[in-house]
Amino acid sequence: MTREEPDGPMSPEQQAVADSLSREFVASIDAELLSHARTRERKVAMIVGLTMMNPQVCQAGLPDLFYAERVKYLVGMGLLIAEGNLDFMRYSEVRLP
Repeated sequence: MTREEPDGPMSPEQQAVADSLSREFVASIDAELLSHARTRERKVAMIVGLTMMNPQVCQAGLPDLFYAERVKYLVGMGLLIAEGNLDFMRYSEVRLP
């Protein structure tokens, strides 16, 4: 039996890509993440995956970890409600308030 490790952290190269994003681009990622949320719980990994399939909010070298971090930010802002430990995107869920 293997012990699941929490997601992340991003590699230095991935962090450099994340740091290069404009505020406007990050806001568009946040909006896309929110567009996939529902009033019923949905896996964070599902929301991240659906968001990453949109080429308008995809950036070469930007990992799923970044999108999961944005989900945590949206929870912190009260725009999403979390169920489970958000450090494990495959095992946590979020929903709209």
